[in-house]
Amino acid sequence: MQTNDAERADDEPAVTDRRAASRMGDDQRSSPADAAAQGGEALAELQSRADEYHRNWQRSAADFINYKRRVEQERGEVARLASAALIINLLPIYDDMDRAAHNVDANLAGLNWVQGVIAIQKKFGSLLESMGVSEVPAEGQSFDPSFHEAVGRQAGPEGAILHVVQKGYQLGDRVIRPAMVIVGDGSADRQEASS
Repeated sequence: MQTNDAERADDEPAVTDRRAASRMGDDQRSSPADAAAQGGEALAELQSRADEYHRNWQRSAADFINYKRRVEQERGEVARLASAALIINLLPIYDDMDRAAHNVDANLAGLNWVQGVIAIQKKFGSLLESMGVSEVPAEGQSFDPSFHEAVGRQAGPEGAILHVVQKGYQLGDRVIRPAMVIVGDGSADRQEASS
């Protein structure tokens, strides 16, 4: 059985030659101006994406710099806190040595071992000083709750520190142990006013 060409064309799928179709359909082809406009739009889109990537990169670089700065600050703070913790634990020992050196009996003052203890106390004080530790000024000062801790009141001028019970210390400008003090209650001021 023989089929004619028309019937065969209906049964088989149509094959299209795109090159030939583009040559034949001039009305469907885009003009060079249209191609340039599409290329300009694509270029503008690529430029905006590149600008966005650049801004994101700059933001990430700034975030990384801030992160490094914050890590360095935290490391410094950890080191400072570690040294403050060590100093706080050493201060009671220094207080005991200081009391021992200042309360030596006159009969024992010339003995070698007493002079050795006093020398150790001075070295200990020099070590604390080299670490940035200084004594909080207290006796004769007016009471400041950021530097002093009142543990009692006695007759005396209002707010004046009369006695230091325990020395206070600061590391740099930060108080690591406030001075325990006895503060005047103002009764001396009232007596003077009534006289």
